[in-house]
Amino acid sequence: MKGSLLTLEHTVPGFSKVSAPVQDTQALQGSKAELNGSCPTSLIADDNMNDIGSKVQEVSSADDSGIDSPSADADAELSEEVKTLSLTDFTIRFEEASPGSFEEAVKASGGASKITEEAAVPVTGDVCLALAEQYWSTEREKAVKLKMAESGPGSEPPLTVHQMFQDTVDKYGDHPALRWKKDDTWLTLTYREYQQQCRMAAKSFLKLGLERFHGVGILGFNSPEWFIANIACIMAGGLATGIYTTNSPEACQYVAHNSEANVVVVENNKQLVKILQVKDQLPNLKAIIQYKGELEKKMSNVYAWTEFMKLGEEVSDAQLEEIINSQKANECCSLIYTSGTTGNPKGVMLSHDNITWISNAVGLMASVNKAEASLVSYLPLSHVAAQVNDMWISLKFAGTTYFAEPDALKGSLAQTLREVRPTTFLGVPRVWEKMQEAMKAVGASSSIMKKKIAAWAKGIGLQASYNAMNGDPSVPWGFMLADNLVFKKVRAALGLDRCSFCFTGAAPITKDTLEFFMSLNIQLLEGYGMSESSGPHTMSCTSCFRIMSCGKVIPGCKTKLDKPDADGNGEVCFWGRHIFMGYLNMPHKTEEALDSEGWLHSGDLGKHDKNGFLYITGRIKELIITAGGENIPPVPIEDALKEEVSIISNAMLVGDRKKFLSMLLTLKCQVNENGEPTDKLSPLAVQFCQRQGVTAHKVSEIINNKEPAIYKAIQEGVDKVNAKAVSNAQRVQKWALLPRDFSISGGELGPTMKLKRPVVTKMYKEEIDKFYGE
Repeated sequence: MKGSLLTLEHTVPGFSKVSAPVQDTQALQGSKAELNGSCPTSLIADDNMNDIGSKVQEVSSADDSGIDSPSADADAELSEEVKTLSLTDFTIRFEEASPGSFEEAVKASGGASKITEEAAVPVTGDVCLALAEQYWSTEREKAVKLKMAESGPGSEPPLTVHQMFQDTVDKYGDHPALRWKKDDTWLTLTYREYQQQCRMAAKSFLKLGLERFHGVGILGFNSPEWFIANIACIMAGGLATGIYTTNSPEACQYVAHNSEANVVVVENNKQLVKILQVKDQLPNLKAIIQYKGELEKKMSNVYAWTEFMKLGEEVSDAQLEEIINSQKANECCSLIYTSGTTGNPKGVMLSHDNITWISNAVGLMASVNKAEASLVSYLPLSHVAAQVNDMWISLKFAGTTYFAEPDALKGSLAQTLREVRPTTFLGVPRVWEKMQEAMKAVGASSSIMKKKIAAWAKGIGLQASYNAMNGDPSVPWGFMLADNLVFKKVRAALGLDRCSFCFTGAAPITKDTLEFFMSLNIQLLEGYGMSESSGPHTMSCTSCFRIMSCGKVIPGCKTKLDKPDADGNGEVCFWGRHIFMGYLNMPHKTEEALDSEGWLHSGDLGKHDKNGFLYITGRIKELIITAGGENIPPVPIEDALKEEVSIISNAMLVGDRKKFLSMLLTLKCQVNENGEPTDKLSPLAVQFCQRQGVTAHKVSEIINNKEPAIYKAIQEGVDKVNAKAVSNAQRVQKWALLPRDFSISGGELGPTMKLKRPVVTKMYKEEIDKFYGE
């Protein structure tokens, strides 16, 4: 029935009325899918992290507790209260459709619009969906059907980003939203002030000519301006688009061109220069805004932040409201670009509903209390994990986001954490590993007595953590004493003494690191997801976790394992309101990711245990297929060797279509101020050498001399890993030390620290050929 809409209406606390026009009930709820149970993204924009723990206060810690991992069959079942609305609660009625007034509003404010009449469904009440025929789209202006559940989690009324923001402002307008340091003083924006700043910026974007569904690229370190630019872009009808600060000018050009960016917001002159180098290749670019520091010289259409914020003073509130109210929850509002480890980055299209729904679902699963959470924002916001955690979940639950210093990963993060003492902290594995290394370095220089106390306490802590994991509330004898002597001091030194949730994700983490923190009574809770799932798909909670597991599926989402083998390993597939709309302008890539039933295929292999916990066991594209036809996932073997030989920084298994496996290895070293690896061994690497009776302080000294003791130690580690191999084909027969560690600047790692295996294979082809006499 062209011109008529089926409207679902319901009153929701905090809103006067919710009405959701759709073509039919299937368009709202989505098709049925089998429920089952749940892949990792990578995250970190700067590998310059060797000093992250350099200022950690002295804590007592030994290298190993020496106790074996206890095991138990008891299960701590996930329990949470999720208040939801079902479709049966709604009143169904028909309503005539008419063209919206977005085009007029934009023209009045100095911009142009490409919105079509078919998408211009009028807003009824507070929620409105645009007409949609499919669950996916690769066109920026085309809406999608939502994968709504009939009842329970997943059936909540769809909201736009503005509605979620307004609800928080209405209830917690005077609560601190953003805090940042200037001249050693913490400054604050309340939620009401935060929203006012976003509205001012949105008006300025419109004045500059931001067109509907065109990008605003944001290139810089985390800051209030980053958040404001992102949300303001969405308010003004654009597509918020983060760009990695480590991107080359060419990579920046690709993202800005692909998103048809009308505006690019940069942090400083360093990032401005990149855009200026490629601006002639950006036909849609109308303005550049710099939010830190003064402009080094005046240029047309380049604005300082304070100047930019005044541009929209003539744009009326009514004009902005027209644009805000024209937006639909099932339309695109944000682009997350993949790191491009296997080709050009793909623009992941996220809808309003993707963002608002997952923010609510994660907060409920983690039992986040409104206006109580605080966090430190330091990981790259161009990555979905940091953006959803730092910006969107915090916004939904009225949390306070503190911004770290730009040199956070070069050493200042430790001090910021001690100042802020956050209630929740997200660290990628590399961050936790650096903390672990710093504490081990301190422990190694402690007195014999302190080492003994630390070893005793860590044994108790590990046992207590395993008890908690297995649903046993009891703690070993001596726990309170160990807590007072060691655990509390460690938490205070790390700035995590108030932290209820220590999350890890975006990449695999080793059992060694997990158990190290468990021994200090700090449980690292793993999550798992993708940019294409708006961030998390499975999560662990303090009352529901298993070591090496990514947790359980978020309520309202579904998981199935496609084509499982005899051991239960299959491709992890996702379903839910959080699944992305599609890849911008890439229909073929989208069809590869989403099957005909709407399931997102992750490309990861995984399996469930009997209690529904998901374990990621490999990645399909990374599987090494030997000449004998055996499929071998490389990550478990690589991680096992790094655990056995602590001087190893990176390991990459090779041997595809070969008769045996080999491995490329790098040593832990210090990095310079630009994040580039140097020839100097890291402190932990030097200590490793000293334990072997070697006085080397440089990587080159070990490699040039083929230092016998170090080479022997590495071979012994390889032998231990081989002894645990499930088959002869999985044994590593040859290895080589490379003269330089992998890095982003070197090209071996992507901007999120993900190993670029094809690149490394090409870069070190000569070394690999030597393994096989080629």
